[in-house]
Amino acid sequence: MSTTAEEFLVKSDEKAFDMPHRKTINHNIGKYNVAVERGLSKFVNLEASKKKAHVIKWRVMENLDKFLPEFESNFQKRGGKVIWANDVEEAQKEILNIIQKRGGKTVIKSKSMTTEEIHLNEFLEKNDIESLESDLGEYIVQLLGQKPYHIVTPAMHLSKQEIAQLFHERFGTPVEATPEQLTQKARELLREKYLRADIGISGGNFLIADTGSIALTENEGNARLCTTFPKVHIAIVGIEKIIPSIADLDLYWPLLASHGTGQNLTVYNTILSGPRQADETDGPEEMYVILLDNGRTNLLAQKEQRQALYCIRCGACLNACPVYKNIGGHTYNTTYSGPIGSIITPHFKGMKEFKHLSYASSLCGKCTEVCPVKIDIHKMLLLNRRDAASKHENTKTEDIGWGLWKKGMSKRSLMDMLSGNIKNFFLKTFFKKSWGKYRAMPEIAPKSFAKQWEESKKSPES
Repeated sequence: MSTTAEEFLVKSDEKAFDMPHRKTINHNIGKYNVAVERGLSKFVNLEASKKKAHVIKWRVMENLDKFLPEFESNFQKRGGKVIWANDVEEAQKEILNIIQKRGGKTVIKSKSMTTEEIHLNEFLEKNDIESLESDLGEYIVQLLGQKPYHIVTPAMHLSKQEIAQLFHERFGTPVEATPEQLTQKARELLREKYLRADIGISGGNFLIADTGSIALTENEGNARLCTTFPKVHIAIVGIEKIIPSIADLDLYWPLLASHGTGQNLTVYNTILSGPRQADETDGPEEMYVILLDNGRTNLLAQKEQRQALYCIRCGACLNACPVYKNIGGHTYNTTYSGPIGSIITPHFKGMKEFKHLSYASSLCGKCTEVCPVKIDIHKMLLLNRRDAASKHENTKTEDIGWGLWKKGMSKRSLMDMLSGNIKNFFLKTFFKKSWGKYRAMPEIAPKSFAKQWEESKKSPES
């Protein structure tokens, strides 16, 4: 078992029985469920919308080599610059080159999971560049020195009392401050940062091929400030975020909003098509889009599993997953947690080190049921398990164990060879630890049902 997998098991064991954590998550996800149910009810035919979204994404992934150059060409026509990054190191290097070329020392960021994926804040800090998160949830976890807990709501694991305590310790606000007061304080602290930042960095919810634009969706307005005030705007976007036409936003924006937060549409929706033009009054002097691969083409090469790249990062599968709701986002120790993280991370970062995530599932299918683009998530988990086994990414002990189990299960006489007492001895001796300290081991009957049935047929009384 890999070190990452061992850490995952230890953290899962701790977090699953952390009752205050469970209370906070159940409360926050409970509010989400109510909002989403209301949001989804506004669709005349939700199933048809999801099917259409799935088909569009299927067409994109089958023709990614055509749509990405189309986006690049159209974006460059408006004065934008496109950079292709194969991995984390390339993306970091290109961003640093842009910042240093402009003599930048301060960066203001909007919420972006791709910047988390390339560990941008830590990298810039090592190079003496201040990088500040402007999304309220991201700002809170940055103050705590933590990673985002959830791909949509980064501070979901914190109660309002814990956030009030944090602001009290850091900024002297009243310990009983309300969420509105805390938000106002954050706004006061961040507003000047937009004005003096040298570089603005964002992600991108969608890349629009036919107009060469990036589409941003948010609820706070901080992304607009990050992409408008600084003289240079850098957008870091995964290559899978492409959609064919600006008209497709009519479908994807409501799907993302309703499944992500239960809204009909998020408060701020922005389309950016390059740097400030001659006849425009605001916007950056330079705009770059960094197209990030970082393992996505590995997943694209898997014909059965490439549909995982259809994901629009709504977070619905996390909120539906019984495993996520018990062990929490940080336990996964990956940029993308929950069911979607479990199916893409082994392809992004290596099956050997992260195959265990595909086993962290009850296979209840709820994740597939709630997905707005109809990704067959629980099937993808099984396919990852299959690939790990077929490539012998499992440990030798696992291979031997499952080999013996298969042999025993395939022949009745072998199953009945050992008595129930001997089987119970093996279970308690070799499987007790892996079964978990909070669960009692099952008791196997002294005789199998087949033996009892055979004996009953021979009995004169029968």
